[in-house]
Amino acid sequence: MKENIIATKTFDFALSIVNLFIQLKKENEFIISKQILRSATSIGANVEEAIAAQSRKDFIHKMSIASKEARETKYWLRLLDKSDLTTIEINHYLIEVEHIINIITKIIKTSQESK
Repeated sequence: MKENIIATKTFDFALSIVNLFIQLKKENEFIISKQILRSATSIGANVEEAIAAQSRKDFIHKMSIASKEARETKYWLRLLDKSDLTTIEINHYLIEVEHIINIITKIIKTSQESK
């Protein structure tokens, strides 16, 4: 069975965010960390739902939700990065979520064009 790159990438990203969440809790950061955890893990969940879509329209819809969740995650990570709430290096998470956004955007555009 061929590996689904975006499914693997979003799963690995969610796993890294779970570990970030644990680190942030140790630093007593509970508000933004929960937002990041929710939105970041939702990216992969929506990608998985898209993979099982019943139609092209359903696929595009689920991927669009994944895109929105990725963009929300980017927002929370930027906020965390620019605040004084943590000393944890956030830049590599920002780079990874940007890659994910770019891939999902390309998938959506390609799916819309191949009607």
